[in-house]
Amino acid sequence: MEPDVPIIRRSLLLILVGSLALAGCGGAVSTEDLQGVVIDPPQPKPGFILTDTAGSPYDFAAETEGKLTLLYFGYLNCPDICPVHLAQIAETFDRIPEVARDAEVVFVSVDPERDAPEEIRAFLDNFDERFVGLTGTVDELETAQTAAGVPVAVFVGEGEDYTVNHAAQVIAFAPDGMNHSVYPFGTRQSQWNNDLQVLADLGS
Repeated sequence: MEPDVPIIRRSLLLILVGSLALAGCGGAVSTEDLQGVVIDPPQPKPGFILTDTAGSPYDFAAETEGKLTLLYFGYLNCPDICPVHLAQIAETFDRIPEVARDAEVVFVSVDPERDAPEEIRAFLDNFDERFVGLTGTVDELETAQTAAGVPVAVFVGEGEDYTVNHAAQVIAFAPDGMNHSVYPFGTRQSQWNNDLQVLADLGS
């Protein structure tokens, strides 16, 4: 079932309005301390290969080497968590373009049965055309999730209206190749604005 793009766009507008309200004045000023869920000790970036929306192999570790990288596992029919995360990141990139220039956002669809590459691309373009979309076989996706240290997605229900229970956190890797923090659903816009600046300076 294809995602309803007009609904996504209306939802995005509402999300961004809320994001701006949460960000407040001076939201792009960094405190130099991470405000997300800190990983101690930091963990190295995982290695896995999936397929991008153009049909080319995408070696996650190699393609993102030396970059601030945000990794997220989701699916297009996700009703709330996925759009909120992506909208908040896109809003932060708009506020801090100097960080966005050297950053990579990688969205991995864990629903290969419904999420065709062209649909993933159209979905991500509603947020930011620079976002990378990946897919793969069920086995490849399971390998990627395991390598990233997140629970493997679980499919609930039957027929075309099934839902997918998936990891709800964005995993952040600094340019030094280490995972210093993660961002669960409910992360505030001000935290994104702060932490992406802090992470961009680690190992850059």
